[in-house]
Amino acid sequence: TMDLLVLQLGLALCFTVSLMAGFKTSRSVVVARSRVPRQSKFLQRLETRPQMSEFTVRSTIISRYAFTTVSCTMVNRGSEAKEATFEMQIPAAAFISNFTMIIGDRIYHGEVTAKEKKPSNRDKERGNKHSSSTDSGENGAETFKASGTIPSKTHGIFLLHYEELLQRRLGKYEYTVSVRPQQLVGRLRVEVNILENSGIISLEVPPLQNSKQKGSKKVTDDISPPPSTVIGQTKTLAKVTFSPTIVQQNQIARNGILGDFIVRYDVNRELSVGDVQILNGYFVHYFAPQDLPPLPKNVVFVLDSSASMVGTKLRQTKDALFTILQDLRPEDHFNIIGFSNRIKVWQKDHLVPVTPNNVRDAKKYIHNMSPTGGTNINEAVQTSAKLLNNYIGQNDIDARSVSLIIFLTDGRPTVGETQSSKILSNTKEAIREKFCLFTIGIGNDVDYKLLERMSLENCGRMRRIQEDEDAAAQLKGFYDEIGTPLLSDIRVDYPKDSVEQVTQNLFPNYFNGSEIVIAGKLIKRNSGKLHVEVTASNANKYILLKTDVAVDHPSKNDIRGSPGMEDGKETQNYAERAWSYLTIKELMTSWVKSDDSKEKVQLMDKAKSLALTYNFITPFTSLKMKELQAVQPTEEDKASPSTEGIGERVQSLQGHKAPPGLSKLQDKQRIKISKTSADGDPHFVIDFPSSKLAVCFNIDGQPGDILRLVSDHNNSGVTVNGQLIGAPAPPNGHKKQRTYFSTITILSNKPERSYVEITPSKVILDDGERLVLSCDRSAVVGNSGLEVSIFAHSNVTVAIQGTISFVILIHQYKNPAPYQRNHLGFYISNSKGLSPHSHGLLGQFLYHEVKLIQDSLGGSPQLVSQNSTEAPNLRAANMLKVKGRLVPVMWKQRKIYNGEQEVDCWFAKNNADKLIDGDYRDYLAAHPFDTGSSFGKTNRV
Repeated sequence: TMDLLVLQLGLALCFTVSLMAGFKTSRSVVVARSRVPRQSKFLQRLETRPQMSEFTVRSTIISRYAFTTVSCTMVNRGSEAKEATFEMQIPAAAFISNFTMIIGDRIYHGEVTAKEKKPSNRDKERGNKHSSSTDSGENGAETFKASGTIPSKTHGIFLLHYEELLQRRLGKYEYTVSVRPQQLVGRLRVEVNILENSGIISLEVPPLQNSKQKGSKKVTDDISPPPSTVIGQTKTLAKVTFSPTIVQQNQIARNGILGDFIVRYDVNRELSVGDVQILNGYFVHYFAPQDLPPLPKNVVFVLDSSASMVGTKLRQTKDALFTILQDLRPEDHFNIIGFSNRIKVWQKDHLVPVTPNNVRDAKKYIHNMSPTGGTNINEAVQTSAKLLNNYIGQNDIDARSVSLIIFLTDGRPTVGETQSSKILSNTKEAIREKFCLFTIGIGNDVDYKLLERMSLENCGRMRRIQEDEDAAAQLKGFYDEIGTPLLSDIRVDYPKDSVEQVTQNLFPNYFNGSEIVIAGKLIKRNSGKLHVEVTASNANKYILLKTDVAVDHPSKNDIRGSPGMEDGKETQNYAERAWSYLTIKELMTSWVKSDDSKEKVQLMDKAKSLALTYNFITPFTSLKMKELQAVQPTEEDKASPSTEGIGERVQSLQGHKAPPGLSKLQDKQRIKISKTSADGDPHFVIDFPSSKLAVCFNIDGQPGDILRLVSDHNNSGVTVNGQLIGAPAPPNGHKKQRTYFSTITILSNKPERSYVEITPSKVILDDGERLVLSCDRSAVVGNSGLEVSIFAHSNVTVAIQGTISFVILIHQYKNPAPYQRNHLGFYISNSKGLSPHSHGLLGQFLYHEVKLIQDSLGGSPQLVSQNSTEAPNLRAANMLKVKGRLVPVMWKQRKIYNGEQEVDCWFAKNNADKLIDGDYRDYLAAHPFDTGSSFGKTNRV
């Protein structure tokens, strides 16, 4: 039995972290597993490995923020336990937010915890990857691996969740899913849902790409989407699905390595302050103006010509530079430096204007470059910085022009200054924040940590080019991203008394086709508007943009009700998660750049705290795998190994934890239930233990009515509502129709807001993280004082703060008659935590007593003792005294607990007239989440 597994993604000692080709970090999960008998190992090798039966990726992108869930099912059809390996490439810029394994009948769920050890140098490389949302080094992918032993004739399910803020490059947002199951899969599906309230103006799905094609913008003969791709689009919504059959998969790649499935799109925008989206007290500001004249640029190209560049690298670099030089504008100025152990400057001491002759001579100079010698990175940077500084100082250049260095290398410093810290300090001193340094690393031998810090500390970006990729296309693509500066010195301001914890709001440059993203918290949610100011410089003038954004219309950015977005779990708080994502990235950037040990600790603590709050795996947090529950499979489960619905069941387990020490689920027989209930048609029963009698009544509502059963929102914070569904009455009955409870909604706002929505088929728990559970599977989850226990096909118990518990019986019919409907029964198990002010059809009686008064014919009324075991006098006029009211009643027997027991009760007719406060119509709720803060009034939680 595995009680605790520790997963340290890319950082922990128990994790295998290897640097693969192109510095694609392999986050390998080595999972503890049960011992396999030695004598079975030989036979095991003779049998086939576990086969992947399902591979599903579902993504929801809301305002550029992407939530991705990967579900992979492996089936072991062999006679012995076998190891299965799940492997998935994920974007390097993404944060893993959860990993869950379901092996047979056991669920292992990841819990993010703080990592105490100081990050090592290898960790820092991981930190570099996650350092900044503007870090172009994050354009690559990392490989996540997990393995576990699957028992014979059993299936294993691997569920991976990750999140990322899509970056706009070359005028498009690009979302990429790696489809590399490494075998043909019976059920393979990728589904991408996009919601952009500003409007989707372009959407394309190119052919599948492999790593060698990555970054290539060359037009191919085939530009059609991959086979089986279906694209649906409205003004603000888009849905793209890719579900190739086995035959189609085999036509693409027989080994199951299909490639990258890519969706590119852009949104409607105009020259203004940008798109500011506000939701639940957080805002995200997207700024990407267009149709501005380009700024003049002064650029120095610094190219590695050391011996290691021989062959393809240098040839592709030259090809890319030929194209880049052709794209320079007449108002630009440039120079070229080649470096190895010697520094070779094309035009001494100055930059030259872009003319046909200068471009021709530059191409000739590049063509004649030959690889030789070592790599003097420090002197190359110093020479280029001095050249650019002198040019800026000695020439009356346009103050609004943009100056930059583009530095390319394939190796580490081997000549001159080789100590990284010295190179970094020398670079910073030489540049002095006057211009930006952009670095490009090619291949496997590059000191990416050094290049990353060089660019980060000097307002630039880094791009990694893998050994097997088209370097020429990658270089040209990177230059295209920074080759057209439109604005410089951008500053975005909000009133200090309106916002707090705002991410970076100063930017040296804005390049055409990119986007500036800022997020923060609102101090005053009810201020009505948020004032935004953007100041910047462009080629002609300084510009100032102002606007007021309404903050009192959150429905614009609320995804509830959008088709395909209903089960969005934490997507409902996408603005807050985008803020946390950006904030953690910026803290990591600062941590990477800092040389002050005290400051690094403070930055690490802040990033760690945020990562723990939002369940992100970072260099400062770890993922511990805990067994969520131990459930013995039913005979039905054993007979049918179907995994249908499991992905949905644990799709958002993050944030929900099993109670400590819980090893077995409660079974139906051990559940303590009082008689106080509402079940069946619906029939209400109220138990008065001290009076030793029970009272019952019916409510003949209409289908669709929502009855308030318990209302204690202002005190204990608990509300229970039940929605009715209709069915025809049975033949020869006195009723025209029957009604049953189709949904029970339990709301609680203490200590935190949460709700449980129960139907005969599923349970939805939302305590800030949305979780969908099937009633066909036993499970226990809970958090924040709320615990939900499901006993498959039988009942659901909801416990709140340990003092309140409700039991919902599940009534399901295999072959229902026309008048039968799958429905629910509601029972109060523990009401100690409910206040004396509780109300609702059941809640109003919890702290009151009743008395039975009989008026015999010809006699005088008398109080009846409930201790008597004699049958009641049915001929007498029986009255209940409740809250000072006399209610005529008659004696009945009612079946409860799914018809398993009978209860003697006094029945009040006419929809409980005079028994309940007011009329039963006063207990109709406006919607399932109506908290009914007081009798006769409604409120939304």
